[in-house]
Amino acid sequence: MGLAELPLAYPELLLSLACFLFLFLRLGRHRSSLPRNWPLLGMFPGLLCQLHRFHDWITDLLAESGCTFLFKGPWLSGMNMLVTADPANVNHIFNASFANYPKGEEFLEIFDILGDGIFNADHDSWKSQRRAAHALISDHGFRRFVAATSRDKVERGLLPLLARAAEERSAVDLQDIFLRLSFDATCKQVFGVDLGCLSPGLPVVPFARAMDDAEEVLFFRHTVPRGFWKLLRWLRAGEEKKMVIAWETIDSFIQTRVSKKMEEVSKAREENKEDEEMAPADLLTSYLNRRAGVVDVAVESKKFLRDTTVNLMLAGRDTIASALTWFSWVISQHPHVEHKILDELRAILAKRTATDQVSSPENPVIFDAEDLSPAVYLHAALYESLRLFPPVPFEHKSALRPDVLPSGHRVDPKTKIFFSLYAMGRIEGVWGEDCCEFKPERWISDRGRLKHEPSYRFLSFNSGPRTCLGKDMAFTQMKVAAAAMVYNFCIKLVEGHVVAPKLSIILHMKNGLRVRVENRSP
Repeated sequence: MGLAELPLAYPELLLSLACFLFLFLRLGRHRSSLPRNWPLLGMFPGLLCQLHRFHDWITDLLAESGCTFLFKGPWLSGMNMLVTADPANVNHIFNASFANYPKGEEFLEIFDILGDGIFNADHDSWKSQRRAAHALISDHGFRRFVAATSRDKVERGLLPLLARAAEERSAVDLQDIFLRLSFDATCKQVFGVDLGCLSPGLPVVPFARAMDDAEEVLFFRHTVPRGFWKLLRWLRAGEEKKMVIAWETIDSFIQTRVSKKMEEVSKAREENKEDEEMAPADLLTSYLNRRAGVVDVAVESKKFLRDTTVNLMLAGRDTIASALTWFSWVISQHPHVEHKILDELRAILAKRTATDQVSSPENPVIFDAEDLSPAVYLHAALYESLRLFPPVPFEHKSALRPDVLPSGHRVDPKTKIFFSLYAMGRIEGVWGEDCCEFKPERWISDRGRLKHEPSYRFLSFNSGPRTCLGKDMAFTQMKVAAAAMVYNFCIKLVEGHVVAPKLSIILHMKNGLRVRVENRSP
């Protein structure tokens, strides 16, 4: 087939698949959740039929198969994968045999837009980047900076916007608001600039739109044969054309921000300013200054700075926004949980002066991170929301050497292992008969303290050596925003609005979260 004929193959392939699926739906239905293994095509038709409910289908599949299932893709497609939500397998791969299970070349190829950043890195590169990131993120000055940034964005951005929505009695997309909140906060923490995405009028943010598009394409790459999406990438067609445009937008934004920051740091060095005089204390400035000699990589490399900041922006913007969105929805569906959080917040405010306790549209109550240390029930409710709606709903790895998992399944270097965090929170064998219930109490001990759950059961912040470095900071930002919103406002879902997961590598809502906001009575 000549090069000129290649574009014609795309619609012809889709037509062939459509005909096959028609026959499959008419003749091939069976009651089991397990997909039928067809000649040549494997279980791929079953995947296509269930793609609209991908995460719930994977949950049903794993529940029926005993937490681990071998998915067979089309012949020679490279889509064979071992799907698991078995905590014993997770512990083995993420902890006990960590060295044998890197991200792998295929992971790097799928997530190429992240470059050589920490999410893609393996071996010595990963160790070096993690050591540098840990030193900078664990710095007390930076943690104070994060807490101050979080409070400031809630006070000057989130609460005024929600107050306007309550006054105008207009419906708003709470997911969009949280994405803007976390984008502004992350830009401040990474680049030292506030882009004002929560300002009146809600300005368009091309970078944010590009990130959403890129995440959708990354999900698409997981659901089709490897050769197919690589062909589309080469042709710059279909979903992969969207990736090209998104990549250009992301790189343009990052390049602008990195260049400006390098100029600022260079000018400060020429003027012999001390580190303390340089503001703000953002991560990019810290990398460029290589404080205390902790960064042992060539930070002057613009590629390193580009890859590092893209990874940080993805981690900061999307995961926190997703967590707050699902938390807000699930709280709106469980008034008794909302009331318990309110009682806890009122008890915390009782220790303040009388003038600090009263909430009004003109003077909303704002909580500092330190105020919320005793907010055990709020913390438990966030944990429970993350258990059922993990911001990163799946992950995958591959083995360097042949191995046998605790479940008895054999793996080799050609085996892709797919972990469903979404399914793990909904499997009775992992969390008990009430696994699908939203129940913050499961995280609280008889003594009223937070319970510890092994990370290989609660995988929202990863497990083992790759455990999320920003976990504590993420909770600081989430608790400050959630407490202020719940205490000052009542959130009600717009009637008829459908809540469903979006097909993306981040668990966003497909239709956003349309709500009406009401001022809460003092």
